[in-house]
Amino acid sequence: MDSALQSHIRANAGEAQALLERLCRQPSIAAQGVGIDAMASLTEDMLREAGFTTRRLLADGAPPAIFAEQKGRSPYTLLLYNHYDVQPAEPLELWHSAAFEPTVRDGKLFARGSSDNKGEIAARLAALRALRATYGELPITIRWIIEGEEEIGSPHFAAIAEPYAELLKADGCLWEGSSFTVDGRPELILGTKGLLYVQLDISCLGGDAHSGNAPMLPSAAWRLVQALATLRTPNGTIQLPGFYNAVRAPTEAQLAALADQPNDEAELRAAFGVEQFADGLTGLALRQRQAFSPTCNIAGLVSGYTGEGSKTVLPAKAMAKIDFRLVPDQDPDAILAALRQHLDAHGYTDISITTFGACGAVVTPIDEPFVQRMAAIAQGYNGKPPAITPIIGGTLPLLDALRRYVGVPGLCAPGNPTYWANGMHAPNEHIRLADLDEAVRFNCHMFQTLGV
Repeated sequence: MDSALQSHIRANAGEAQALLERLCRQPSIAAQGVGIDAMASLTEDMLREAGFTTRRLLADGAPPAIFAEQKGRSPYTLLLYNHYDVQPAEPLELWHSAAFEPTVRDGKLFARGSSDNKGEIAARLAALRALRATYGELPITIRWIIEGEEEIGSPHFAAIAEPYAELLKADGCLWEGSSFTVDGRPELILGTKGLLYVQLDISCLGGDAHSGNAPMLPSAAWRLVQALATLRTPNGTIQLPGFYNAVRAPTEAQLAALADQPNDEAELRAAFGVEQFADGLTGLALRQRQAFSPTCNIAGLVSGYTGEGSKTVLPAKAMAKIDFRLVPDQDPDAILAALRQHLDAHGYTDISITTFGACGAVVTPIDEPFVQRMAAIAQGYNGKPPAITPIIGGTLPLLDALRRYVGVPGLCAPGNPTYWANGMHAPNEHIRLADLDEAVRFNCHMFQTLGV
């Protein structure tokens, strides 16, 4: 980064924070339909102020996705992805300051969306504004799509990506970004797991009954938990027929990347409040399981009386929510069919299945030229070799649509002001302002180097 750009960044040190506070003051809760239209307009306004031309990409039933483009000096074209929606702020009583009133305490900015994902929008905007102000133009062409449904699974993103695929074409794509490891290495994330999210429901009675009738009446609660117990063994093996048949083994390059990861187990144990990880795993074995093992997780379980005190009832209904995190090349539709087959084979034909989300895993190979170029750029930032994460446990449903309709190679690069204890999706979500400043600097370095 040359002296002119560094001088501009120093002279405008508070710009990214001001942009972020402006974004965070506007509620934009997709799950509740709160503030979404106003947030779309604000996002579009801020992109235009930064020199972008914009248009709204629409699909039936979806809030507008904002598309922006700004031509640069180099023909190299980079697609950026972000989302302007956030998680609900509840429970509000656990926030130490109002969720949509950005507040700075101890060098941290607290607000819903500050980390996920408005902090990165602000960091990218501030970097692009700095480059344009310093040189009169951007070093590369930027195409940017910012949608408003990521926090509810991007249900309409495919309906946007398919007709507008040509608009989204680029030489490479940066998804929601990563940050830096605990020892300061830039982190590149090359993929996310797939997802199948379902709800299981069973009804055994016309209504809750007195528990004294348990000797003669069926219990929905017992029937559901007994069905759940057939899905997974105590050691974690998932029992659906053919569940592991399509699982792709990790490559030698992926295993080598995991072996090169820094050890952050102490920080993670502290963050999760555990003394040890499942089955006592540590080191490479722990990282390999986290990256390449599919899961069957009970996300919620409800039946009968759950209030204070006692109420002796025999539950008439029971419900469980389950998410399967899937690895390449597992097909969520095939896993759904296997779930139905498994329940029926074990006599649980009376349990209904409702699907709330399904998408495949997306992983960019380590030897992809875009990955190699980004790895070199990341190392050039601070001289530290990047830590490459082949796949993370979370899911970005939009990536499946990008892969199918656009085909642009992508990854997460460390231009996001986030860290392991940021309270994402929880009360008191925040970023560290020092991370925001570094995200701006890294983005400037990255955009500028891509144009060379």
